[in-house]
Amino acid sequence: MNMYCPPHPAEVIKEDILPELGLTVTQAAKQLGVNRVTFSRLLNGKSAISAEMALRLHAWLGENSPSPESWLHQQADYDLWKASQKQTFSVQPAFVV
Repeated sequence: MNMYCPPHPAEVIKEDILPELGLTVTQAAKQLGVNRVTFSRLLNGKSAISAEMALRLHAWLGENSPSPESWLHQQADYDLWKASQKQTFSVQPAFVV
């Protein structure tokens, strides 16, 4: 597990991709076929990249962009790190060696 918080995967969209494309959040959301509020929440790390959104991002950015699987792996890394910082689980091992 990472020792540091990995960036939310949508951070690269907000910080790099939108400025490079010269698009506003509203314009990008329209191109993606999603609600502006939904896309804004994603860009601000308030929601996760779903499987559907990963497919949309890949279709939107083209074949040379990160794969849907890559977006989901980045999201999983982020989610696991966040969960590991919040909770300590009291678990009894299923198998004792």
